Amino acid sequence: MHAARPVQDWLDDPATPPVLQQKLVLAQRMRRFAVTELGLPDNASYRRYADLQRRAAVYNVVAAPELSLKLHNWCFPVAGCVGYRGYFDEAEAKAFAAALSSNMDVAVYPVPAYSTLGWMNWAGGDPLLNTFIGYPEGELARLLFHELAHQVVYASGDTVFNESFATAVERIGGARWLAQADEPARQAYAEFDGRRQAFRAHALATRQRLQAVYDDVSLDDDTKRQRKAAAMDDFRRRYQELKQGWGGYKGYDAWVAQASNATFGAQAAYDQWVPAFDVLFEREGRDFARFYDAVRALAAMGADDRQAALQALAPAASPLPTH
Repeated sequence: MHAARPVQDWLDDPATPPVLQQKLVLAQRMRRFAVTELGLPDNASYRRYADLQRRAAVYNVVAAPELSLKLHNWCFPVAGCVGYRGYFDEAEAKAFAAALSSNMDVAVYPVPAYSTLGWMNWAGGDPLLNTFIGYPEGELARLLFHELAHQVVYASGDTVFNESFATAVERIGGARWLAQADEPARQAYAEFDGRRQAFRAHALATRQRLQAVYDDVSLDDDTKRQRKAAAMDDFRRRYQELKQGWGGYKGYDAWVAQASNATFGAQAAYDQWVPAFDVLFEREGRDFARFYDAVRALAAMGADDRQAALQALAPAASPLPTH
């Protein structure tokens, strides 16, 4: 936030590269769209830009037991409990992860953006960052809509609820943005999203396979370890087959290299209740104000009641593991 300057300052600066200027102008159009079309907050966030001189805003550490997909939680003042621990310094994140790895599956991954939930708007708000400003148009729009959604509703201690809600908003909003974008932007995003959807489907199948192994009470731990290893080997082999149709795209290589219970558990947090929020959006007449009010009502519930309500909205969705 200290490094951030108003977007107009960057546009007026002759040293600002033309490509960056174009992206900043585009991001401001997306910012206005978020307010007028999606009912997202009209505040200071994403009206400034900062170059952090690093590849990520933060580096998250995630951890899960050897034979479970349930993420370990860390608890903090104000933010509550979350299924990750974030660091601004990658070396510190890796050092912390190394200390956990003797008895847990652990991973460290870069995070391009995060939300201060609107609490820092008095100080200029969350800025646009070099870590994501170069994204394809459709993906940049989705990221901004996702992070702004966190300022609408936040249930302390429920990472899956919060991330699934923001993911639902980004998907709905991203589709609306692309519907009025030009054809090259839609084509570029279709290619990008096609790879993502194929990868997520592949990861989901493996996640379900692992969960079935961990839930099988007839298996001893050694057998579970063997079947886990076989599932992970199969996951990596099938990924290489999937990549063959991507023309050399390597965007998921790092994720696959450290795939584990921790990374599968973290991915689930962003997808789990999206179908329920999609149903809720339709139930509220595709009206964002009514939708957000309904989500606030869910956030105000106790954790068990909230999960039951989400399950009722999307019966096919499976709750995340509790062991």
